[in-house]
Amino acid sequence: MVYSLPTEPSPEQVREQSLYREMGLADDEYEQIIGHLGRLPNWTEVGVYSVMWSEHCSYKNSKPLLRKFPTEGPRVLQGPGEGAGVIDIGDGQAVVFKIESHNHPSAVEPFQGAATGVGGIIRDVFSMGARPVALLNSLRFGSLDNNRVKYLFEHVVAGIAHYGNCIGIPTVGGEVVFDQSYEGNPLVNAMCVGLLSHDQLQKGIASGVGNLVVYVGASTGRDGIHGATFASVELSEESEEKRSAVQVGDPFMEKLLLEACMEMVEQELLVGIQDMGAAGLTCSSAEMAAKGTCGMELNLDRVPQRETNMSPYEIMLSESQERMLLVIEEQNLARIEAICKKWGLQSAVIGQVTKGDRYQVYQKGECVADIPVMTLVDDAPIYHREEKIPAYYTEMKEINDTDQLEGHNPESLFEQLIQSPNLASKRWVYQQYDHMVGTSTAVLPGSDAAVVVVRGTDKALAMSTDGNSRYVYLNPEQGGRIAVAEAARNVVCAGAEPLGVTDCLNFGSPENPDIYWQLSKAIDGMSAACHTLKTPIVGGNVSLYNESGDQAIYPTPVVGMVGLIEQRAHITTQTWKGAGEQIYLLGETLAELGGSELQYVVTGQVSGQPPVLDLEKEKSLQTGLLAMIRQGIVTAAHDLAEGGIALALAESCMDSGLGAEITLSSPHSHVTALFSESQSRVLVSVKKSDMEKLEQLAAKYQIPCTRIGEVIEQEKLLIEVNGEEVIGRSIPDIKQLWEGAIPCKMKASLTN
Repeated sequence: MVYSLPTEPSPEQVREQSLYREMGLADDEYEQIIGHLGRLPNWTEVGVYSVMWSEHCSYKNSKPLLRKFPTEGPRVLQGPGEGAGVIDIGDGQAVVFKIESHNHPSAVEPFQGAATGVGGIIRDVFSMGARPVALLNSLRFGSLDNNRVKYLFEHVVAGIAHYGNCIGIPTVGGEVVFDQSYEGNPLVNAMCVGLLSHDQLQKGIASGVGNLVVYVGASTGRDGIHGATFASVELSEESEEKRSAVQVGDPFMEKLLLEACMEMVEQELLVGIQDMGAAGLTCSSAEMAAKGTCGMELNLDRVPQRETNMSPYEIMLSESQERMLLVIEEQNLARIEAICKKWGLQSAVIGQVTKGDRYQVYQKGECVADIPVMTLVDDAPIYHREEKIPAYYTEMKEINDTDQLEGHNPESLFEQLIQSPNLASKRWVYQQYDHMVGTSTAVLPGSDAAVVVVRGTDKALAMSTDGNSRYVYLNPEQGGRIAVAEAARNVVCAGAEPLGVTDCLNFGSPENPDIYWQLSKAIDGMSAACHTLKTPIVGGNVSLYNESGDQAIYPTPVVGMVGLIEQRAHITTQTWKGAGEQIYLLGETLAELGGSELQYVVTGQVSGQPPVLDLEKEKSLQTGLLAMIRQGIVTAAHDLAEGGIALALAESCMDSGLGAEITLSSPHSHVTALFSESQSRVLVSVKKSDMEKLEQLAAKYQIPCTRIGEVIEQEKLLIEVNGEEVIGRSIPDIKQLWEGAIPCKMKASLTN
């Protein structure tokens, strides 16, 4: 018999008063639970089902679409389904990486929301047996003219810095975007990258009847209860009251947990290991049992608790941080306990693996939950939502996005763009991060991709996060392609072969047919790009219901890309290396200003069509550029993206102590030539002695290749278009404007 606490609503009250709706369950889902159990569920069981069937845990609205992604490849050791993806990098080593969202928690409690997002993604990586070596992030906020946005921005960055700096993992890269669509719903996506030896790969699986279930780490409290459910509904005025759904992090405890788990892995003591993340003890234990096709019995009296009189419902649904669940053989218990004692961690045997399929939870000798475990994991409802092309999409296709931007002074536009928060220096952000801890960082934040060396080898890893939501809004399929292509292009510019993708799909409510269409088409575009570029998606996260009021965010798929640099000598950055080197443009500039930063800065609108991406041309560009870098021809490489060639040239001059003299010939206007955001373009510099080799390789790979100028001693950027000088600025002046833009905006908030 299953027991119900007298202090909780009875099973009959749950049904009669529809209390399950408060947990995010629909009427038909509740009826489905009754069918699975053959009786009315009690309060604890309803809570367990509600978190396991939330979008955050079950992907019930997105799973049919996610099946479109390519997830396999010759290097893939572990694809989606575990804590993180794993890709072989040769010599018995592998890279482990994952990105996840912590959007809703960061909207109501920005410091802890962001900090615990970092902590959670770190645990996902070291639960695979990998040592974390780098952190990245992708952040989206509303306009910096809004004081609430400034508060969120400041505290999110502080939370990320606090956790990463304290635990001692370098934050090496990321992106920050400001747009009105995120005014009420910021996005905080955190990515972690780790390294492991093949023989140390772990999985979150429970197997072996009689094996012990061991709890390790911080005590369980009432923080984070229903965090997974909170992440699966729209933000509203009541969201501020849900601060209890936001966890509190302790990076020092996480450091101890990390080292203890790494020692257990090295001593081969584990059958299975999984982070107690979203949905806490419920999700970790149920998923491990389901993957092992076995049952599990838990005794909640043995769970370390930091608060008194916690109910089964609270213990099972708590998302307190810095906790790990292990499955071990009984003969290894003493060694596990000794390791935990060494690192100052508490541990407790809280259950065992059982024969059959029952997931049973006990407290004070009473069975408080008895559920067929597969119904929690494999039998979650799956929804095939209606798709509808939004009315705006058809309207946007008719808009000429270049006419509205002509007639402006190019130098004035350039000055506006370098001070736009989206294009300006993000030093204000990354100077708060310790990006050198661990002393493995070879390329610091600010270049196309960060680079971390693989110790004991000549290899290095390049990594980047990317995604242009305006492009996706205007054309989801093209925008999805571009997100993957640009992330891959960035790691190639660093000298790396792209290996694979982790993604975070940030969208509004899937119950809106317009938004479900956006999600579907964006996935189509991403899938096509991943197929062509041979970069399988090995894991990620779906974050839906990113809305406040009636306003959904722009569709924002964020792509985390990791690439392999075979020899450290191939590491490439975007800054010029020497005067007299020749500057080339690889790729072709078209009249493509729809969704551009120029359009947004000048008009305040996003309209027209985004750039077109030809995947075969993109593949040729990346393959050819990597060959040029590996042959030692290229001295600097920089992807052309937001802001076009004018911004890319300025960025390549920054921190080089050099300048550039550029001559462009264009069939387009000066504005288009300078600020078009056409894809598949890269700036490179080469020594004069290597010009012929570069041009030969460009011809071999059928890459449009144009010499456009020279690196000069003077710190000036001089750009001439069709015989007319349109930009002539000193680099120190440009840099002052570029680096001062965000600090000026933030200081202004203090006086408002």
